[in-house]
Amino acid sequence: MSEPRKPLIALDDALASLLAHVGPVAGVETLAAVQARGRVLAHDLVSPVDVPPADNSAMDGYALRAADAHLELPVTQRIPAGSVPTALPPGEAARIFTGAQVPAGADTVVMQEFTELAGDRLRITQPVSAGQHVRLRGEDVRAGAVVLPAGTRLDAVALGLVATAGAAQVTVTRRPRVALFSTGDELVMPGEPLPPGAIYNSNRFTLRALLEGLGCEVVDLGIVPDNLVATRAALREAAARADVILTSGGVSVGEEDHLRPAVQAEGRLDLWALAIKPGKPFAYGTVRRPPAEGGDGEAHFIGLPGNPVSSLVTFLVLVRPFLLKLQGATRLAPRGYRLVAGFDWPRPDKRREFLRVRLDEEGGLALFSNQSSGVLTSAFWADGLLDNPAGQAFKAGDAVRFIPFAELLA
Repeated sequence: MSEPRKPLIALDDALASLLAHVGPVAGVETLAAVQARGRVLAHDLVSPVDVPPADNSAMDGYALRAADAHLELPVTQRIPAGSVPTALPPGEAARIFTGAQVPAGADTVVMQEFTELAGDRLRITQPVSAGQHVRLRGEDVRAGAVVLPAGTRLDAVALGLVATAGAAQVTVTRRPRVALFSTGDELVMPGEPLPPGAIYNSNRFTLRALLEGLGCEVVDLGIVPDNLVATRAALREAAARADVILTSGGVSVGEEDHLRPAVQAEGRLDLWALAIKPGKPFAYGTVRRPPAEGGDGEAHFIGLPGNPVSSLVTFLVLVRPFLLKLQGATRLAPRGYRLVAGFDWPRPDKRREFLRVRLDEEGGLALFSNQSSGVLTSAFWADGLLDNPAGQAFKAGDAVRFIPFAELLA
């Protein structure tokens, strides 16, 4: 007898349940800052210095007292960046360059374009106000301030702040290990002959790239044959070597879908029918670590649908935040933006839809013509996903929620 059909689970409920099962991995490591791109800070980064460490000039020009700007001033110093100036007496000016320390006694910098110089005598040709073009000590970062809080994922700008604070090393959470495999006798690796009834395994390449982009260490177990014995053996190996097991395909209830009974035999499994399109079938569970490997506890198991766009979308909206939380990251959700649809959507699905769309020249959103879950070209063509609520029809010109791939793939 077939099992009774379970109600579809809303995406937000599924995500909340998934995140409730995960916390940061144990273990940290200290890395050179130049090697830490994409990693997650394990501790607050506190600056030991003011940034900038002294008042400095934002322009090439002349440092002086604003109260002396009406006078013809002798130029008594030349201050390049990196040098230490002497105090500037009243009634004098100093030639100064961008980034150079402003001398004590000066309170303003006048751009060289607004001055005239005759010999060593300076005349100001524009009104001057105190403090102009002076970067104040500590205006960017104060000594003792938290520059980056724990849980920050280190991108290029964050690493610039690490260096600004003078930190050569950072302490980050260890990289989570994710065991990846696909199931299906129909799958063939690129470069091999393609027999009748077979397809090339695109999901392995997509998912591996996504995992590596998130800073994970990938244990690639390839393609597992469609039989229960091989699937259970693959799960045991994956649990012994990884924190998370990620698969694509084989999580439905067909006679050749062996992942479900294999995970149930090696651990536990929850099958979720998600109220999203594409990406309805999704599985979460755990697999026991083999005692012979000295392992304790369990590895997380996540099973994605086999269709390439369904696999991609469910990874981006569910697995990505899961893996970020596993690394201790604090910002899990991608930013979405309200943009204008450039097309009508009169027959929405009863499920929440993620449509592949592209920005047009007017700043609106254009739709890829074929939204099938098997058409991976739709995702390559697109700039992101239009996140459409269940049952929500809209017309061209209506505001819709757009999530750029720049947010989802970073």
